[in-house]
Amino acid sequence: MKSQWVGLVGDVGGTNARFALVDAQGHVRHPRIYTCRQYASLADVVVEYINTTAGRKCPPRAVIAVAGPVLDGEIEFTNLDWVVSEGDLVAQFEFEAISLINDFAAQALGCPQLEGPDLRQLGPAVPRSHLCPVLALGAGTGFGVAALARSERGDITIPTEGGHSGFAPCDEVEVEVWRRLQAQHGRVSIERVLSGQGLYDLYCALADMQGKPAALADEMAVTTEGLVGDVLAAETLDRFCGILGGVAGNLALTFGARGGVYVSGGIAPRIADRMAKGVFRARFEDKGRLSDYVKAIPTYLVLHPYPAIIGAARKLEQMERL
Repeated sequence: MKSQWVGLVGDVGGTNARFALVDAQGHVRHPRIYTCRQYASLADVVVEYINTTAGRKCPPRAVIAVAGPVLDGEIEFTNLDWVVSEGDLVAQFEFEAISLINDFAAQALGCPQLEGPDLRQLGPAVPRSHLCPVLALGAGTGFGVAALARSERGDITIPTEGGHSGFAPCDEVEVEVWRRLQAQHGRVSIERVLSGQGLYDLYCALADMQGKPAALADEMAVTTEGLVGDVLAAETLDRFCGILGGVAGNLALTFGARGGVYVSGGIAPRIADRMAKGVFRARFEDKGRLSDYVKAIPTYLVLHPYPAIIGAARKLEQMERL
């Protein structure tokens, strides 16, 4: 019996795996979220999802967005002890076609499709240049970056490992934070600061620099308490937003992302009001002689819960046209 679904789409990060089905009209149906560390492999997650949503009949095609570089159809997760290959998934599930794509490449494909309540403007409402590059980035378990090259002939994703490029402090406080992280890790990448663990390490560094105890237990506590009045945690969140804005502006310059910059990930949507206060956009625009260039670039906070799923569904549509 043939499946009623045209495709399986997924978004697998270091913490959660999200899956959905795509129907013949291109609609995304039955999204589910799984905790990765409760499963021995990605295939185990796919089996459970298919058995509980698709009547045990696997769709003919699949696009799965994954957190890390996809090399020759294979991904070795950066923040998860899984190795996955397109060939193994085809052999197990008998897909007619499958594509593993970088998770932020999927977001770069999906974010320009979002509008209304799925996005929150950060900074002034400047117009998007629709045939100019788009940038998607975000902090969660790690820090992801990808771009989308746009033209009248179609869109092409540019997956990157930009989160592992070096962290550039912008003032004496951040220089001191860098020193502490450098003593702990050696090289300090962007991801060492802009991630869940990075947020907590930033909190601990600021506490130590001020001679205060780091009383909160983890990054979730820092986020929660910072939003309700804990002074040190609130300072940490503001510093995090500023660093994120500075990095986003640097990457916007790198890619010429005049089509817009979309900020997603697990952390930024939880501190949406803090992101909108102004420090993010101020650091985004603070680019010296190129400040006028980045001031003309719109920035958005992604509020849609499944932006990479939207992008994976769009990739599925591209596969069907080939």
